[in-house]
Amino acid sequence: MREIKYSARKLLNCNWWLFLLTFTIVSCGKKKAVDDGNYSEEYLTVQTKADKIWGLRNSDAAIHFMDSAFNRLPHATINDRFRFYAFHYVHYQKLKHDYDTALLYADSMIATAKNSVNPKQYSMNYAEANFARGDSYFELKQYNDAYQSYYQGYLTGKSYLNLAALGDYTYRMGMIMYKKGHYKLAASYFKDSYKQNKVENYTLNKDFVSFYRRQELLDNVGLSYRHNADNDSAIVYFDKALALINSSAPAFPDRKLHLDMARGVVYGNKAEVYIQKGDTATAMSLLRKSIAINLQPRYDNVDAELTEVKLGNLYLKMNQQDSLKNLLSDLRNQLDTIKNPDAEADYNRLLGNYYIKKNDLRSAITYIQRYNLLKDSITSRASLLMESDVNQQLANYEKQHEIDTLSNDNKLQAIYLYVIGLVAILASAIIFLVFRNWKRSKKDVLTVNILNQQINEQNHVLENALNELNISSQEKDRILRTVAHDLRNPIGGIASLTAMMAEDDYTDDQKELINLVKETSVNSLELINEILEATNIASVKLNLEPVEINSLVSNSVELLRFKAAEKGQTIILETLSKQLELIISREKIWRVISNLISNAIKFSPTGESINVKVATADEEVIVSVKDNGIGIPDKLKDQVFNMFTSAQRPGTDGEKSFGLGLSICRQIVEKHNGKIWFENNETNGSIFFVSLPAPDLSFKNQLPEQVSVPLA
Repeated sequence: MREIKYSARKLLNCNWWLFLLTFTIVSCGKKKAVDDGNYSEEYLTVQTKADKIWGLRNSDAAIHFMDSAFNRLPHATINDRFRFYAFHYVHYQKLKHDYDTALLYADSMIATAKNSVNPKQYSMNYAEANFARGDSYFELKQYNDAYQSYYQGYLTGKSYLNLAALGDYTYRMGMIMYKKGHYKLAASYFKDSYKQNKVENYTLNKDFVSFYRRQELLDNVGLSYRHNADNDSAIVYFDKALALINSSAPAFPDRKLHLDMARGVVYGNKAEVYIQKGDTATAMSLLRKSIAINLQPRYDNVDAELTEVKLGNLYLKMNQQDSLKNLLSDLRNQLDTIKNPDAEADYNRLLGNYYIKKNDLRSAITYIQRYNLLKDSITSRASLLMESDVNQQLANYEKQHEIDTLSNDNKLQAIYLYVIGLVAILASAIIFLVFRNWKRSKKDVLTVNILNQQINEQNHVLENALNELNISSQEKDRILRTVAHDLRNPIGGIASLTAMMAEDDYTDDQKELINLVKETSVNSLELINEILEATNIASVKLNLEPVEINSLVSNSVELLRFKAAEKGQTIILETLSKQLELIISREKIWRVISNLISNAIKFSPTGESINVKVATADEEVIVSVKDNGIGIPDKLKDQVFNMFTSAQRPGTDGEKSFGLGLSICRQIVEKHNGKIWFENNETNGSIFFVSLPAPDLSFKNQLPEQVSVPLA
């Protein structure tokens, strides 16, 4: 039994569980926006730092850091919380040997696993949590609870085809059978675990954790065969373990210490086979190699002490008393530093036999009695395990599971019967209702046909009305164009004539009347031109061409700077950092931008600034014009883009507004598959936006000019 104990101690010294934690975390991927069964990026960072602190053999500091950092995580996932509890479980189970506290964390792991978000996560976590709880119960000598937890972990792995969980189960069953002395059955369990571990882990993830477990399983099979006196098979498996260690060494150059420790353990176990075969020289050579490795600082000193006892027995057998005396002296110093109950007992037995060889029976009796006391204590601790019938326990759990399954099946069958009866009743009711409604529907069909005929007649009337409305609209546009066209020439003549008359020598009153006629004529011409454009734009085909947007906007701004200067205003322009061409009508889009800037000049007070900006958002280019003027009241917001809108108002200097400009702008932008809208400024004034499609924006992520796009 003591030979197999090297496993737990070796895992403690080698941070085996720490590697297992890291492997499990890394294999679970990255966090996403929601909990999809993976770890969050924040937790992975915390775990990595905690592992580094643990690696410096300061587990208390690692636990303190983990507690502090975990409490600051913004959104811990199920896996984050599960691994947090597992981290504490390993600390108390493997390092502090506080099995009651470890059991509490194992229960927390189970509670967390039950909240898993998918079957794979549930299988991995629930099985691991049950094995952890089983290990705590086992150390507390509550073997029935331990076997039940192991079996629950096995059921979970079996139900979800989780070979890693099945491998953990068979490993534990092998350890139990080994400690109970059922070596043939233990070897079978270890072999099954080796196969499951190889398929599930090593072939998919060639990591150090799975490799270390596999070489340990081969070594355990060899130990089981040695105890069963099958020395040839034992040597075969010890050699397989060494071959696996040597072949895997190049893949883990930073794990030399752990690889050497594993070799040292196998050397010591293999030596016992040669002792049984009577090959003392080979046995001594292997024992010395094992001791030389594991007596080094930070190596498996506990295994080295047990191996020294084996070498001492050979010295005693070969009557090499000086060598035995030196070895016993060294071993005493080591046991005073590193406690090892098994080695302590064997040390006293070996020292007693040494004094028998020396004919010092008084000293021999003292040490033999001390050996018997220590051995009785060790034996009593194992008696409960030897008395328990694990096979019967597991058989009981299997039967109970079958009973529970049958009970659940019976409940399901009863539910199915109730459902079938309910469906039959509902089907009968539905058939009755269908039959009754079918009879009623005969009467309804005639009514529906009459209604359909009336609806068709009304639709025909509506279609005629719509056609007449379209014709009337077209006729209205034709009349507007004709009237506007016929009025433009005489009014243009009046404007020209009055301009010439204003330069002649008239009295001030006459000049004032002439200027009034001239201004009225100019305004009328402007109105006529806007009417012509508003009525023609729907039928005019756009002349689309590649246009560099920065240049177009800059040109419009420069032409209007003089108009702004007349009111003491300044125009601030901000363009894209790189040139960008859009497929648009240069003339029409120039008209839109100029109209928006002209409106900003018209409705802004003297001395204010106007901001014109070109930016990108998604696959669009957005031109915005921001003024600090009189703004647009809420009651007029829905009217500003209508033709001949009532929202028209004079400018800050009395400039005339006809209410057609924004309507024309909207028609032009929509013909370009774009959008136009406005928002009130935070202080005063308005911001008008024009959005134009720009599918090729390969540099958009490099641009700082990003603006928001309205929902509609």
